[in-house]
Amino acid sequence: MERDQLVGALLLILSVLVILIYGYLVFFYDEAIAILVLKLTGFVAVLGVFGVLGWIGYTLATTPPPKPIEEIEKELEEELKKLEEEKKENEHSEGT
Repeated sequence: MERDQLVGALLLILSVLVILIYGYLVFFYDEAIAILVLKLTGFVAVLGVFGVLGWIGYTLATTPPPKPIEEIEKELEEELKKLEEEKKENEHSEGT
């Protein structure tokens, strides 16, 4: 069995176990524990969603804006002109 397949099988087994334990705690265990499990689940879900949203917001707020397309085109044209001039100079120097 390949290592990836082994890891996949272990993840599948772990997932099934967690689902079974979670279901048992929510539906068949003490009601106080079931409420605690549900509260923790809701908190982790909210924490995950708004943590990701906060990270995206921070990234957007701290990343400098990209250059305008016109400026990039101008830089590319200048580079192209330089390359053409170098090519002409090389052709001229090879011809003599």
